[in-house]
This record gives sequence, structure tokens and C-alpha cells, in this order.
Amino acid sequence: MSEMITADLVDLDLSADNKEAAARALAERMVALGRVTDLDGFLADVAAREAQMPTGLDGGIGIPHCRSEHVTEPTLAFGRSAAGIDFGAADGPADLIFLIAAPAGADDAHLTILSSLARQLMNAEFTDALRSAADAGAAAALIRGEEPDGTGGVPEGIEDSVDSVAVPAAASAGAATGSPDVGPEEGSQNGTDDGPRNGPDDGPAERGRPFRVVAVTSCPTGIAHTYMAAESLEKAGREAGVEVVVETQGSAGFTRLDPAVIEAADGVIFAHDVPVRDKDRFAGKPTVDTGVKAAINRPGELIDEVRGKAARGEVTAAGAAGAAGTDGASGTTPVERGGKPGEGYGTKLRVWLMSGVSYMVPFVAAGGLLIALGFAIGGYEINKAPSVMDHFVWSQADSWAALLFQVGGVAFAFLVPVLAGYIAYGMADRPGLVPGFVGGSIALTVNAGFLGGLAAGLISGAVVMAIQRVRIPAALRGIMPVVVIPLISSAVVGFLMFVVIGKPIASAQKAMTDWLSGLSGANAVLLGALLGLMMCFDLGGPVNKVAYAFATAGIAVADPSDSAMKIMAAVMAAGMVPPLAMALATTVRGKLFNAAERENGKAAWVLGASFISEGAIPFAAADPLRVIPSSMVGGALTGALSMAFGATLRAPHGGIFVVPLIGNPLLYLVAIAAGVCVTTALVIVLKGLRKPAPGAVSQGPGGTDPSAPSPEAKQPVAA
Repeated sequence: MSEMITADLVDLDLSADNKEAAARALAERMVALGRVTDLDGFLADVAAREAQMPTGLDGGIGIPHCRSEHVTEPTLAFGRSAAGIDFGAADGPADLIFLIAAPAGADDAHLTILSSLARQLMNAEFTDALRSAADAGAAAALIRGEEPDGTGGVPEGIEDSVDSVAVPAAASAGAATGSPDVGPEEGSQNGTDDGPRNGPDDGPAERGRPFRVVAVTSCPTGIAHTYMAAESLEKAGREAGVEVVVETQGSAGFTRLDPAVIEAADGVIFAHDVPVRDKDRFAGKPTVDTGVKAAINRPGELIDEVRGKAARGEVTAAGAAGAAGTDGASGTTPVERGGKPGEGYGTKLRVWLMSGVSYMVPFVAAGGLLIALGFAIGGYEINKAPSVMDHFVWSQADSWAALLFQVGGVAFAFLVPVLAGYIAYGMADRPGLVPGFVGGSIALTVNAGFLGGLAAGLISGAVVMAIQRVRIPAALRGIMPVVVIPLISSAVVGFLMFVVIGKPIASAQKAMTDWLSGLSGANAVLLGALLGLMMCFDLGGPVNKVAYAFATAGIAVADPSDSAMKIMAAVMAAGMVPPLAMALATTVRGKLFNAAERENGKAAWVLGASFISEGAIPFAAADPLRVIPSSMVGGALTGALSMAFGATLRAPHGGIFVVPLIGNPLLYLVAIAAGVCVTTALVIVLKGLRKPAPGAVSQGPGGTDPSAPSPEAKQPVAA
């Protein structure tokens, strides 16, 4: 760790009185050494991680950390506070503060070394030595695992902790041999034991052996809490005479526990704040599912709890669970993917929705930008071009424009199915994908749009979870994930979407269209405001589509009326407001948004300018109570102003690329700018009021943490 912390990165007299000031003081040292390129951007990423879960730990420790694009190399700064700083720990302020900064693309070796610090913090001798360190050089040497001059050496056991984590393969070498003498002290220091300790048997009572527990730990960034929880569980297991083997699913990669080790285990502990990868491996055993901090603060209680469940015979459902990946417990309420006992339904719902949004965003960006390029090259009439399969001339710009437009349209067609499919995945893991995609496609068929996709995803996940509650005979378990669950869930979801949900949405669309037609001759300004509200209410959903269909129907004639062209202009102007406003907000107040949202904001400039309202969906899904009302206010203002200015439009699409076809184009752009500024101001004000401390950010997957969970597991770290 010699390159990660030096005496210049140590402050033994940290004078900050709150966690934001402490992070800033330590980050400034990183900036001075060129380890951080953008102080405010980095602190915003630190605040994003802190907003997910406080980083204070019992024992007077604060460990703010993040992965950030503003970090040039993995870096650690240390501060010691005499007064103590509140980082949210249950036992009070922290006097030892560690700021960990990892690059967004940090290599596994560096992240593995960083994880060694997390394990050292569970060593009381190590923290005591830091509290008594006389100078910055000695403290830095202690953290690096070196012998500082004049301090009498590093406390016993600290060097071993560093070595065992920095070289994972060495730590688990004994376990790999399958030796029955390998205990939790020897084979699991890195949390990635690959070999069986003793062969599977019927239980501890029958063999007179210790109780065996396998555990999985994971946190959003996978840098600190993941490894601290592992160390804490292993230490508590040694004290209780329980064998504990931990799989750390962290940023440094993870090695799956050997199936024989899992089979031999008497209980399972999941200590996680992001979904456990390949969770179905642990089905059929007594299971405790909790947050990662619980494993750090009260590991003994978790071990006692899983032993109690084993004594009572409470196990996870081995039927659907073992085959299909359910997270439920037999006879009890299942713990949903991404949710934990004690969490409110609102929290779980947000996790599920963000699972869908995180996978949908790339389709929004790719499809929207391709469509925008098509309009830029070929003009607004490119949407009427014949299929490029039938007519494509290599030397004609219009052919290339049509190609871009049509490929973008295909990408856009995946938005709702992907949204629904991965909402269901967030709820029920892989078994939710098939009914989710089917339900999302049906939502498009019945013109249910974005809101229909949300409903389809939630229904699909709920149906699969209900099926997984059913006890299945052993003979049928093998066909559950590939035949039974997809068949039954798709049939149920298809029936609900076609017969129950589709008809009410179609009726609502017709009723709203008829109502709008009745208003068109009464009050143009009021109609413009109403259309603006509708365009910004669900961002491409059924209400948005009703307003758009109403406008396009009016100009779909040989000689459209002036009022019809005014309605079309108002609708397009209002539809451009949400993505443009989100892009502007992420530009002027980036601290209020996480890194993923700031990246989405860059794409939203082009999407909004191209009249693609879906560019604001990631922001609305992450923070609907602030983004949607703000967008509706700005959209209503733009629609009313467009009608008042008498702007007209003959094209059904195109955004700024069809400005030459707009009547009163200057005033039209003024109307759009007014709505964008109002929406931006409202979003900034509302997000700024959300947290008392500056720099709070909204959550967007992943991230979102930017590390939105992926169904694919990272490969193990090479030895």
C-alpha cells in the first residue's frame, strides 16, 4: 500500500466539525498530490455513497469512500479528530477517519490491497496504534503495514492481515487442498475459500463437529464494508467456535465458494446492500438476510440467529428456490431481490424500478441519438422514408439518414420490454425475465407505453414470486426454471395485460382524445397548458401519447388548419422541456446528481433537442416526486406560451431540426427556453431542500450508484 498513502495524506489534528468538512479536508490533500482532479466532483461522488448508507462504524471509525472518475489512482487519506465527527455510527462520533478514493476503472490488485485496510479496522490493536501514533509518518507506515521508525513496530497480526488480502491465492492455498485441518482462521482470510473443509455430512450433531456457516458480503462500492463485514463474521465465528467461510462480492472480484463447502454448511448469512449474485446456490438452508453493516456491528447475533433457524428447521424453499433463484424462506415472507427484512415497501419498489431503468438507459441513449442523427442528416421527412431493406443507395445522404433513423427506431422499440423485464428481474431474479419481457411487449401492443411497462414488470415479478412460494415435488424441480415458471407466469401476465389492463388504458386514451377535441376551440392558451401537462406527465407513456396522437391527427391531412398546426407546435415544444431541463440542471448543479445521472444529462441535451421526451425517464424514475411535477409546470408554461405566440408546425417530429418549418420560430424557441428554465429551477430547489447538508445527491442503480448491479458476476482475481 506504499503508493496509496504517504505522510502528506495524513492529518493527525483534523479540525473539521462535520463529515462533509472532514471529507473535504482530506480530499484537498489528495488534490494537492494530483490524486484527485476535480475536488467538487469527487466530493459529490463521496456524498452519493454516503447518502446510500452512513459510513460510520462502531468503535469510533468513519470510512467515507467511493469510486470516482475524478480519481487518478487508488488513494487513502487518514485523519484523526480529537472532538469526534458524526458519521452515523450507533455508538457515537468517529475519531479515526479514512477517506478511500478509487478510480472508476481501478484494477483488481489495487482494490484488493484497499480491501486489506477494511479488514485491519476490525483489529483493535491496529486502531489503538493509530490513536497513539506520534506523527503522520508513523501513522502512514502503520496503515501500509510497515514498521515505522521509533514506534516499536507494527502491532502483531497487522502484517498478516495485509499479506493475506493482498495475495488472495496464498491465503486460500490450504483450503484448496481440502485438508480437514483447515479452519476459518487459515482458509478464509480473504473470504474466497475455494475448497471444502470437511466433506458434506448430515450435520454438526451427528459428527460432533463445529457448526458451519457460509456467508456472502457485498456493499454498493465493494471497497470497504464488504471486507469489514467478512472479517467481522469470521472473527465472531472463531470466538463462538463456529466455522465461517465468506464469499466477498466486492470490487476486487470474487471467487465463488466451492459447491462442496456450501453443501456442507449448516446455515447461510447474506450481509448485503446490493443483490447477491447467484443466490440460488444457497437455497434449501437456514438463511439470515440482512444489511452489510449488521454483519460489522453485530456478527455474533447473526450467527446466533442462523443457528436458531437451523435448530427450528427453517430453511429457504429448496423447490423453486433451488432451481429458479427465489430468495424466499419456507413458511415466511420471501425476501425480495434487492430488499431486506424491515425495509418499507416504498424502498423495495424503488430498488425494483431502478433495476429496470438502469438496463433501459443504454437503449434510450443509443436509440435517441440515432434518431436525432437521422433527422439532422435527412430532415423531418426522414420518418416517411421507405425501409432501407427495399431502398438503400450508398452514395445518398438520405439513405444513410433513413438507416440511422430506422435503426434508432428498432432500439427504441426495446425500451418498454427491457424496462418491464428488468423490473421483474429485480424482484424475482432470472425467472422474472421471460414474463417481464412478454408483458412489456404486450404493453406496446395495447398502447400502454411507459406506464404499462412499469405495471407489466411489477406484475411479472409478483407472479413469479407467488409461484416460487409453492412447494414443488423434487421430481419437478429440474424443469421449474426452464418450463414451468416461464409457462405459467407468461400466461398469467399475458392474460392480465391483454384482458384486464389493456382495455381500461385504451378507453382512457379515447376519452382523453375526445375531451381534448372539445377544448380546441374554446381557449387556445388553456389548451396549450393542458397539452403541456400531459406531455410531461409520463414522458412517453399513454397520457403523453394521447396528447401527441391528438396533435398528429390534426395535421395528418392534405391541408391542415392553422389551429391544428398550433396544437402540433405546442405539443412538440412541451415534449422537449423535460430532457433539456434535466440536462441543464445536471450542468449548473452537478452536485445534486450522481455520476450516472450527470452522464445521462449529457445525452439528454441531444434527446431533448430532438423531441425525445424519454430522455428524462431515468431522472423521473429515480426521483419522480420532484422531477415529474417540475417538468409538468415547465411543460404547461411552454405549451401555453407557444399557443399564445401563435407558433405553428407542419412536421410531427424533429425538434430543433425542423425549426425552418415552424411559424414564429424565434418566439417558439423563447417558449421552450422559458419552460426549460422554470423546470430546471424547480428541480434544483426541490433537490436542494431534500437534504439539510449541501452536496446531497439523488440515487440513480446502481447507482444508482453508478455500479448498478449486473446479473453477470465478475471473474475471480488471478493469483
